[in-house]
Amino acid sequence: MFERIGRVVVHNPWKVIGIWVLAAFAIVAFSPKLTDITNSDQTSFLPDSYESVEATKIAEKAFPTGKQATALVVFKRQDGAPLGVPDQGRVTQVAGELNAAGIDRVKGVVSGPESLSPNHSVQLANIALDGQAQDQPVVDAVKKVREKLSASLQGSGLKAGVTGDAALMLDNQDSFKDGEKLIGIATIVIIIGLLLFIFRSPVAALLPVVSVGLVFTVSTSLIALAGKAFDFQVGQELGSLLTVVMFGIGTDYILFLLFRYRERLRAGDDPKQAMATAVARVGEAIASAAGAVIVAFSALVLSTLGSFATLGPGLAIAVATMLVAGLTLIPAIVSLLGTKVFWPSKKQWQQEHQGTLSAKTGKLVGRRPALVAGVSGLVMVGLAVGALGFTANYDQIDQLPSDTESSQTFKDMQQGFPAGALNPTKVIVVSTNGAPLSQDAVTRVATAVGGAEGVGKAMAESLRPNATVGQISVLLKESPFSNAALDLVEKDGPVRNAAHAAAAPDTRVLVGGQTSAFADVRQATNRDLTVIFPVAAVLIALILGLLLRSIVAPIYLMIAVVVNFLATLGATVIVFQGFAGNAGLMFSLPIILYLFVVAIGTDYNILMIARLREEAREGKDPRTAADLAVEHAGPSVAAAGVILAGTFAALMLAGVSLLTQMGFAVAIGIVLSAFVMSMFFVPAFTAMIGHKAWWPGHGDEPRVKAVEQHRDDAVRSGL
Repeated sequence: MFERIGRVVVHNPWKVIGIWVLAAFAIVAFSPKLTDITNSDQTSFLPDSYESVEATKIAEKAFPTGKQATALVVFKRQDGAPLGVPDQGRVTQVAGELNAAGIDRVKGVVSGPESLSPNHSVQLANIALDGQAQDQPVVDAVKKVREKLSASLQGSGLKAGVTGDAALMLDNQDSFKDGEKLIGIATIVIIIGLLLFIFRSPVAALLPVVSVGLVFTVSTSLIALAGKAFDFQVGQELGSLLTVVMFGIGTDYILFLLFRYRERLRAGDDPKQAMATAVARVGEAIASAAGAVIVAFSALVLSTLGSFATLGPGLAIAVATMLVAGLTLIPAIVSLLGTKVFWPSKKQWQQEHQGTLSAKTGKLVGRRPALVAGVSGLVMVGLAVGALGFTANYDQIDQLPSDTESSQTFKDMQQGFPAGALNPTKVIVVSTNGAPLSQDAVTRVATAVGGAEGVGKAMAESLRPNATVGQISVLLKESPFSNAALDLVEKDGPVRNAAHAAAAPDTRVLVGGQTSAFADVRQATNRDLTVIFPVAAVLIALILGLLLRSIVAPIYLMIAVVVNFLATLGATVIVFQGFAGNAGLMFSLPIILYLFVVAIGTDYNILMIARLREEAREGKDPRTAADLAVEHAGPSVAAAGVILAGTFAALMLAGVSLLTQMGFAVAIGIVLSAFVMSMFFVPAFTAMIGHKAWWPGHGDEPRVKAVEQHRDDAVRSGL
């Protein structure tokens, strides 16, 4: 099949390119934008069955402010002195000015003596906003409030900052936007720079930028179309991930083709025949590698969290689009360029380099397979030990750069109030028989919750006449997004237990708010880890089995990539929780890391073992096959690994904790996959066990012998 695709493409390059250009124009012209289906609120992706979601829905119906986002203004003196009476009067005056400013979506600003901290270090002003925190008009309102505050406090000796859920959303949004720009620029610079170094050709260096750029545009439009068609939203991290995934994987596929194309040119093939042969020989490996990535990403649909469940299909659509381009658009462009793809160098495609590092590495693997497999395996296991110290971090403030206004203002607030004042936990009391609630029923719950572990204060709101729903604001002593706070309000945690136990007859108590929501996010994530990991592993193993016609090889390949995942997580824990002193790694990192390292890392194993099988079919013994596989496939694996690791490392420039950790972790994982696993462990272990690696098939038998074997099998079966 791939041989036929190669022939059709190289003999009809203009038609293939024309179809791609027309299709791209039509898809982009009639598709929504990716931003139209993007949602930056992680908790909004929780299913309705979780307690925090149910509590929120009840509150939204029962209270006029139930759907309103909030912002919190924190005032303090510039010299750090306590706020005096004139200062307090100025704060009240500024709150009134904000009320009178007519800022769209600002429904009220409240401050007064009750908002002054006991130590007089800070005073708060609460802003009620019309809409949800992720709504763009609400985000814009926070931006205008900040501008108005700056002007109102000129010469007053006071300073103020805005934090709270809407302000966090604004700073989060700005951080991701700035990060995506840096990531895009850095990714292109890294790819061009490394390809210039590898091929010494500006044409080869620009090929991924032009071709993958077109495919990237098409894939984002297809994802947006799918989102609108199937009514789903995606998380804001998808935009950044798409950049590195598309350019990283796309460049990988281009490298696989170019290295084999160059090899065939050096063997004497004419340019068109060389590209057709490259597609025929590498096409199966590329398709299998892309298939492994697609099924691994698609396994995310099993996630309880909507953000993961939609992230997977989004990335799968992008990789599938890149696969089609890798087998059609890229060969078509290269077949038109011919040897000019390596311009101005002629040595790149005319001369075989002798004594290369990959040749020396291949000889080492072939001569001492047991030693190489043992050493590389010990390196991975040693790093994997670090994974035992992994701690998940759900703190949305930690995710932001420390110089953002939300982060700095939160620290200011803690000088005078419990950390939980940033985002109070909401306890909802509901009448189950339709009768009005009594104030005693609500006060009873408030008293019980107020005495629970980790609670600073619990305040019951006065009930309206005939109300069937009451609400209690609970200020926790811990930061509302910290693991300690989540422990307090999680299922069977002290706050939920106290609230549920205090429910009066014919009432029901639910714990809501952002802290409760993230406690449920944590529960959902832990559940997802136990489901997605094994499903993705089984699906990838099936693809490997179909490719290699073997049971043994897929088993040790999957064990290798799982160990690689643990080694990568361990290395990340050592760097960020150990050396950097972070409280933990962002909670979504293990799932994303597993999928990228296992799926993309499998690309290199597939390319290496496919080449090893090809050499075995040429009649080479297992050790010689391993030697030649590393020599010939090693350069493309090494180059692809360096480029893909470099593109993911660009995420570290974003300044957002999640992307920084993700960039480091995936980059390290790709390096370990390409250089430790694919270059050393996989070929060495395969050489060590020899023919057993291909059981029960005959994947390593010479082609002529394999044909004879099939004929004999057919005779014995009476066919």
